[in-house]
Amino acid sequence: MNKKILIVDDDPRNIFALKLTLKSRGYQTESCTMAQEAIDILKKDPGFTAVLMDMMMPEMDGYEAIKIIRSTPSISGVPVIAVTAQAMPEDRQKCIDAGAQEYVSKPINVDQLMNAIEKLF
Repeated sequence: MNKKILIVDDDPRNIFALKLTLKSRGYQTESCTMAQEAIDILKKDPGFTAVLMDMMMPEMDGYEAIKIIRSTPSISGVPVIAVTAQAMPEDRQKCIDAGAQEYVSKPINVDQLMNAIEKLF
């Protein structure tokens, strides 16, 4: 299986850390800093294993982006893992309600992240 993950985060430091972590575990990565850009990337290449979606971004937040992904037939099945600094119990449910399959809070625990990704297979 071609394991390719799209990282969507407005903080380049988070993207850098996630890329290093995922590449060291055999994943290919692509990244962007804006939700609309992520949607455009997915429309061009719906073959991603998963999307790591930061929930708090400018212009369009992760909640809205996930809703658009879920309502776009060509990409609606792409698994999304919500990544957020919001760690309240209701925030997890809000992410799931928006259409995310999994939820990981920041700062990211690598074992928790890898567990969430592996659950998708």
